[in-house]
Amino acid sequence: MDLFRGTMNDAEQQRVLSLDRGLFFVNYKSADDSASPPHVMVAPAEGHERRMEIILHPDATEPTLWQPNSGLVVRVNTPGTLQVQVQPARPGGSRAAVVRVEQIQAGRSPTALGAGNGVGLHTHVATDGLKILGHVAGRGDIVVGPNAWIAGPAAPSRVEGVALEWPDRPAGVDIRYAVQFANGQSGSGKMVALGTYAGTRGRALPLTAIVLEMSGADDLKFVAEAGFLNAPTLRAVGKRVVLSGPTNREPLVGIRIGIEHTATTEQVATPAMPRKSAGSARVRVFRSQQRQASAAR
Repeated sequence: MDLFRGTMNDAEQQRVLSLDRGLFFVNYKSADDSASPPHVMVAPAEGHERRMEIILHPDATEPTLWQPNSGLVVRVNTPGTLQVQVQPARPGGSRAAVVRVEQIQAGRSPTALGAGNGVGLHTHVATDGLKILGHVAGRGDIVVGPNAWIAGPAAPSRVEGVALEWPDRPAGVDIRYAVQFANGQSGSGKMVALGTYAGTRGRALPLTAIVLEMSGADDLKFVAEAGFLNAPTLRAVGKRVVLSGPTNREPLVGIRIGIEHTATTEQVATPAMPRKSAGSARVRVFRSQQRQASAAR
């Protein structure tokens, strides 16, 4: 369901979401403290005010959700960044809340979908519902869909952790991943399960490598790109890929991940990463994308 829940401390009370062009429903689902629930504030990131507009309930006067079972709509005209903040209702109060940001799909005619000539929508992509979270220095958690950059060439910045979510993955498909630090930090190289956060937050520890592994699907493959400081952008394709800089010490400053149907036998041979102690599992506020009934990804 792409519902994620976490108790936020002062440093983590804000989430940053990168949204593509479209409509999005911000739904305040529930809170731990039903008597004094925290409130959720929604606003475009600084400099992105003209890229989107927030559509409120007729009785609302500001883009703040004061209690669970309330919501608003964000219309994004050009890709931009949305900030979601959770604040306690009283000093020392709870910040534990469940928020869902869901894309509202636009209806299309059969002609627009390519039905007339037998061409489907996104037929080469197999990632309906895939979400990638990256924790970026100075920006916080950023959540994107498949094949979208977190930081990257246009805005390189230190990436300190990642997590993948794919609730609609095909039956039998298993994905694991790991990150590596230059200083051998605890958790470096440890493979974790889908949905687990791998990395750190607020400790100035950039990632120097990331590995992705997939099993249980002969017709799927990763297609990933990464940027490392002072190094060319690296692209890797296959069921197991490792992305790292020329010396394995360059900080990761951009990442994008997709999963596609296998059209060729192209694979990328990658070395194993060292396995150490387990990293921490964290949960976030995620954006989810509804499945289009007429689309085959």
